[in-house]
Amino acid sequence: MIKNIVFDMGNVLIKFDRNAFLDKIGVTGEDRELLMREVYLSIEWSMMDRGSLTEEEAAERMCRNVPERLHDTVRALTSEWDRPIMPIDGMAELVRELKENGYRILLVSNASYRQHEYWDKIPGSECFEDTLISADVKLVKPQPEIYLHAAYKFGIRPEESVFIDDSGPNVEGAVYCGWSGIMFHGDAFELRRKLRSLGVDISAG
Repeated sequence: MIKNIVFDMGNVLIKFDRNAFLDKIGVTGEDRELLMREVYLSIEWSMMDRGSLTEEEAAERMCRNVPERLHDTVRALTSEWDRPIMPIDGMAELVRELKENGYRILLVSNASYRQHEYWDKIPGSECFEDTLISADVKLVKPQPEIYLHAAYKFGIRPEESVFIDDSGPNVEGAVYCGWSGIMFHGDAFELRRKLRSLGVDISAG
């Protein structure tokens, strides 16, 4: 029986849309392609998630690969992408209903240290009993160790837990460690149906 609902954050609870961030900054053409590659698709971004670099350290390294005129833009894309938070429709309501129905609501997210600064601004975050952020533990999904660490930290049994993520490899990592897994495609109603198929007490929405 499922007792624990464990969520990812980006593109599950909130939108993480790289193109939307670049649109907001107002970069186009070759600058846009360069910033996508050297910021969001960079090794430094991955190192922030692993906790190997802070945002400031990562931005300093990223700036080495772009013209000086783009340095302020790099810093903004690194440290201000969450302004404003963009919730995914229906997810806060789903989380709150699950909480009301007695499930433990938990988070396992690949995110940098700064996640703690904006977490409370995410609708539904008040329902989460505990969180595990990759930068804090120097582990990232889909490493098996992060799911093992999460189960220990939260005091949960894998066979009583379902993990929800928008990344196939991340869901597979949880399944490999004995959890149930659901691939999220941005549709809260579809997620409700999939949770119900696992016996979770949740309305059709």
